Amino acid sequence: MYTLIVVLHVIVSIAMILIILLQTGKGSDIGAVFGGGSSQTLFGSTGPTSFLSKLTAGAAIVFMVTSLLLAYFSGGGSVGSIMRGGATAPSMPGPAPAGAPALPASPGVPPAGFPAAPGK
Repeated sequence: MYTLIVVLHVIVSIAMILIILLQTGKGSDIGAVFGGGSSQTLFGSTGPTSFLSKLTAGAAIVFMVTSLLLAYFSGGGSVGSIMRGGATAPSMPGPAPAGAPALPASPGVPPAGFPAAPGK
């Protein structure tokens, strides 16, 4: 089902691109004044305006429906949440083991057993 919707979505997308590219712009009516009136005889005397606009509206509706269906099918997975108790918060680290070396109290003070300055 998901694959069928993806294929239909791609086909409608390509068809919508082609339909929109076939439509004439708003400023093309001025060309009829200078002898370009016979360029739209393929669709009759009224031109392709009403046919292509209806086809564009139909393709846009199918595109939106397939987009919504794809979004619905892709968002079906469950996600864990901290608010529902799905994950626990990290705890504070415990004390170091007895055999581990202790860290110095401040970064500038060397640990016991090291010379105060290198080379001295």
